[in-house]
Amino acid sequence: MDWAQLIIIPVFTGVIGYVTNLSGVWMLFNPIRFVGVTVPGLRTVADLLPRRFQEIPGLIRGRLGWQGIVPSRAAKMGSIAVDKGISKLGSPGEFYQRLQPERIAEHILQTSERDIETLVEQIMQREQPQLWNDVPPRVKAAVHARVRAQLPEIVHAVTDQIGENIDQLLDVKLMVIKHLEAHPELANRIFLDIGDRELKLMVNFGFYLGFLLGVPVYFLTHTFPHWWLLPILGTAVGYLTNLLAMSLIFVPVEPKVILGVKFHGLFLRRQTAVADIYAKLIADEIVTLSNIGTELLTGPRSDRTRQMIQTAMRPAVDRATGPARAAVRVAMGGKEYDAIRDSVAVDAVDYTMTPLADPEFNAQQSALIRDLIASRMREMAPVDFQEMLRAAIKEDEWMLYVHGAVLGFGGGIVHLAIFGV
Repeated sequence: MDWAQLIIIPVFTGVIGYVTNLSGVWMLFNPIRFVGVTVPGLRTVADLLPRRFQEIPGLIRGRLGWQGIVPSRAAKMGSIAVDKGISKLGSPGEFYQRLQPERIAEHILQTSERDIETLVEQIMQREQPQLWNDVPPRVKAAVHARVRAQLPEIVHAVTDQIGENIDQLLDVKLMVIKHLEAHPELANRIFLDIGDRELKLMVNFGFYLGFLLGVPVYFLTHTFPHWWLLPILGTAVGYLTNLLAMSLIFVPVEPKVILGVKFHGLFLRRQTAVADIYAKLIADEIVTLSNIGTELLTGPRSDRTRQMIQTAMRPAVDRATGPARAAVRVAMGGKEYDAIRDSVAVDAVDYTMTPLADPEFNAQQSALIRDLIASRMREMAPVDFQEMLRAAIKEDEWMLYVHGAVLGFGGGIVHLAIFGV
């Protein structure tokens, strides 16, 4: 028995396994943005390939390069996160009610009171500058006072109506997809924050498994001393280390006891801890009050939100003029009066929703969403929990296995060149 080779081959295959898994983990998350070059005609060639190959990060864009699998699938991950996870954790209405609409209304009032006088001044100077300048200061003060007095009723009506119609006003799935697509680093953080320990174990596991596989490689190469055997076995080692390491994290979904030993996917056995980490990231970065407000005002259904707020605000001018409304309407002219009323309604939309972007208030409300998501995730069935985390990358895992096989083949060639058969 060649004891030197018996030591060298397992160590070498262990290094192959380690490098394979280390680079595989790197490929999962890096680079965050696509890095590569445009190749003329590549897009045309790519379109002729099977769909699975068209979806390799880079090739699908007609460019040659790479983007981490997770960030390249950020939008898809957002879609799956909603379908498999967030939608099961709570409806838009539940999220909104957990944010305490009464507190939202009070915060809007506290913030808007400082701006409402400026809003009225801007509108009147724009629509009826001469008339407004001629109005005595006492009358102006009375108008401002009347508008401020109406704010609580109007704002509470708006927040109540948003709550009653939130399912028609807010597309949570689209909101999550857009946010992750714009911030692919968040897709990385979901895995890196949740699975830092497991990912490190996955890399180290590559060495241990590669070392163990090196023992049968030694006996096979000495039983059948053919030059081509090392590259083939290296390919198998590289492929298996990535495959088994990924399985170690997610399989089995349900706990199983074999010969007195409990087997359970590493991510899944930490469901309670993972739920807290996942909930914090989703609540602090994605399903936030600020993002909900932005989606309400700029999303595909924003016209409904704006129309609803405008409808609530239009009577403000009528109430502000009080008993003198008819006289004011005659003095200004019906069209001019209606123009001012419409301007108040339109301009007040942004004033009403802007306070939702307040970072301090967002932090307070995010804690409420965090508790909801975490509690629901702890109760999820293991199969749903696993699917929520894995589904977005599962169909791309084959690239990691192929990557491992290629590195293993190269390692076999290097070993052959250095040590011979």
